[in-house]
Amino acid sequence: MTTPTPQQELLVYLAHAFAVTDGVAEGDAITFADDLVMDDVYVLAPGVDRRTLSVEVLETDGRFRVVAGSPLGQAGNIVHLDSCLTLMAPDGSTSEALILVEVEDQRAADIYLLPLASIEPGLGYRLVGLDRQAATKRLAEASCVSFTRGTRITMASGEQRPIEDVRPGDKVLTRDDGPQEVRWVGQTTLRATGSFAPVLIKEGALHNANDLLVSPDHRLFIYQRHDTLGAGRSEVLIKARHLINGTTVVQQDGGYIDYFQVLFDEHHIIYAEGIAAESLLIDPRTRAALPDALTEKGHARRAHHSYEVEEAALANPDAVALLKRASSSG
Repeated sequence: MTTPTPQQELLVYLAHAFAVTDGVAEGDAITFADDLVMDDVYVLAPGVDRRTLSVEVLETDGRFRVVAGSPLGQAGNIVHLDSCLTLMAPDGSTSEALILVEVEDQRAADIYLLPLASIEPGLGYRLVGLDRQAATKRLAEASCVSFTRGTRITMASGEQRPIEDVRPGDKVLTRDDGPQEVRWVGQTTLRATGSFAPVLIKEGALHNANDLLVSPDHRLFIYQRHDTLGAGRSEVLIKARHLINGTTVVQQDGGYIDYFQVLFDEHHIIYAEGIAAESLLIDPRTRAALPDALTEKGHARRAHHSYEVEEAALANPDAVALLKRASSSG
């Protein structure tokens, strides 16, 4: 069974942007676990933006390969997930961040910080925790495509059921294969901040009956009656984060979010609040977040996996409106 080779866009800071201002390693940038000192205080430099590291996810846990065209890194270099850090803000709240190390010729070429919650420039963050084993699982949890509490899923009977009430064995309506039995439903609570905050697709934006709130990398299926995007086909899969326009599709930042993942024996397109959206895909990104018994059987490649369009195809500021018109029956 051949699992699709996934790619992922990681929004990271270069190491030098996050440096020690108070502590043993004063003046040093964030680095890999072996050289970090607990209780050192780090500050994010003002005016620094996250940058995109585009990677191909390898089968081996915790390893990636930089893809051609990535804004950061050298294509072909291996990137390792080094560790998961716990940082404490001045108000006592804690958040996590991952350290990634890009390797070239068996040497560290670059080090990146991937926050799992927002980091404010100018504030001092004390390093209070370091875990070399947790990084892969934390990234997997954040990478799982998820629906939020209250999202109504179309069941095989036509019932619109909240995702939190869907159970293994229930039958859900799929776009291509009719009623299919749910294998597993997972739940994760994450900080709804930064690039991992959920994306809100407002009622009617894409013919959805109600607001739809999903994880940012959740792919939506849209059938274009006219190929508005120039994708060369009618069917497209689009990540929710690539549809953000600040009006009808926005990122909802703040607090915590309950995410639910629905898994089938195969990867399917199902219906949530009237929008066709993907179910959870078992691949190298997500395996570490799943119970071991579920990862023994991966998901085979399906025709719809080739439907994903790149963010560049959605550069038009009216992309959502164009897609709505293109998918309209009128």
